[in-house]
Amino acid sequence: MKASDVRTMTEDQLKDELAKLKKEAFNLRFQKATGQLENTVRQRQVRRDIARIHTIAREKRAEASKA
Repeated sequence: MKASDVRTMTEDQLKDELAKLKKEAFNLRFQKATGQLENTVRQRQVRRDIARIHTIAREKRAEASKA
């Protein structure tokens, strides 16, 4: 997921995407614990996407409070 894609999302879409990514992160952790995880890189991608969404959501809130 690119930052430009995240910036075009509304606040509700960001919340939905964040919930989806957190659920995926949980499932990946569970797969790793049971030895079923095949794509280990996906964990890192999901963590970074979650951080990216948090950062852009914070930026949007800061812009809204300025205006």
